[in-house]
Amino acid sequence: MEFLWFILIGLIAGWLAGVFMKGGGFGVIGDIIVGVIGALIGGFLFGSLGLFPAGKFGTLIVATIGAVFLYWCCA
Repeated sequence: MEFLWFILIGLIAGWLAGVFMKGGGFGVIGDIIVGVIGALIGGFLFGSLGLFPAGKFGTLIVATIGAVFLYWCCA
């Protein structure tokens, strides 16, 4: 079940990053990929600062920030 939450949070985070950065998503598969990689980047960045998300909503915020950072660095 945790894997499904991971994919769902990745999908939402990738879509939100697409909305914030260019006005639309990247498609379902693209949103999942961007969101999952963004979650890894966001977890690393926030972990380096000693901050850790609490709950699914906190994880979504961290993943979205990581996905926005990923898109910003690669665009």
